[in-house]
Amino acid sequence: MSPEARRLRLAARTGAIAPFEVMEIQSLARGLEAAGRDVIHLEIGEPDFRTPAPVVEAARRALAERPMNYTSALGIAPLREAIARHYADRHGLAVDPARVVVTAGSSAALHLAFAAFLDPGEEVLLADPGYPCNRHFVSVLGGVPKAVPVGPEERYQLSAAAARAAWSERTRIAMVASPSNPTGTLVPPTEMSALAALAREKGGVLLADEIYQGLVYGQDARTAAHEGEDVLVINSFSKYFQMTGWRLGWLLAPAAAVREVEKLAQNLYISPAAVSQHAALAAFLPETTAILEARRQELAARRDFLVPALEALGLRVPVKPEGAFYVYADCSAVTDDSFGFARRLLEQAGVAVTPGKDFGFHRPERHLRIAYTQPVARLEEAVGRIAALLRAGA
Repeated sequence: MSPEARRLRLAARTGAIAPFEVMEIQSLARGLEAAGRDVIHLEIGEPDFRTPAPVVEAARRALAERPMNYTSALGIAPLREAIARHYADRHGLAVDPARVVVTAGSSAALHLAFAAFLDPGEEVLLADPGYPCNRHFVSVLGGVPKAVPVGPEERYQLSAAAARAAWSERTRIAMVASPSNPTGTLVPPTEMSALAALAREKGGVLLADEIYQGLVYGQDARTAAHEGEDVLVINSFSKYFQMTGWRLGWLLAPAAAVREVEKLAQNLYISPAAVSQHAALAAFLPETTAILEARRQELAARRDFLVPALEALGLRVPVKPEGAFYVYADCSAVTDDSFGFARRLLEQAGVAVTPGKDFGFHRPERHLRIAYTQPVARLEEAVGRIAALLRAGA
């Protein structure tokens, strides 16, 4: 903390929040682009596709025809009903729309879930590596993020056995992400069932982050909502539906907790953006689904090119990603410092990737997250630039 910050008496909790390194890399990349360099962006977890046209058109109509006032803190009824139908149509699961809480992005859903179920001093079990903001949400609320190291042997996922070993008297929540950021791996259905049973046995809660749930390749993705109403499930319109800047997500909450979540949402956020909610109604239209499914197949093709191409360079991929749009590559054969390597890769080759230090404390120096959010032609060029850098002995 700088002397100026200390004089301002900032809250101590700010000291526990680490910088989001991917944003640091992006800022450096933008600076290089401003100076005339061509940079291939494989660092940011954002689809390169534009929001589907039916969603944009629905927003235009809503702006022209509806007042953009505050909505219910839980979201507009038609959207809550549409999300519930989505679970019936895609997963064969009956969900009461009253359990659907529409939120200002999945980040708000996470905030509300932790605020509703976590008291200060209580622990949240988290897989390491994992999305960094999760542990920061816990810390800001006075909870204790408890990282559980996971590797290729566990497919980079928290298992029921590991959760049981890490569970203490202070543990309240076990959190999983399926598919995961940064690894793109899934929690197998049997493991999800075992985790839900463990949480019940311990008097705790299982929280499933499914924001990449629509982006799964070569198999059906089973939602954790099948495990029971007491499992908290978070999803988003950002990734599969490609509405990142619209800031809209949702939380499936137990019926008995909805009123408490609503009170928190009223005070913390007032309501999700009205125009985003009306636009999102079009996200479930058949014509939108056709667009999204074609794009999902494109992402699968990118993955199938990139994984073997990286391995040919010595960037090992111990577990092939099953979803999302990330490869978590072991770069230890070419460097013992993934952060320094990522900087050189950006500065010397014009390829932006994210070093493992963003995602936790379990061997971050030997991993890179590479997002396949560029067309195959650009991925081919990126691989060529990395190869040239390696040949030069960087």
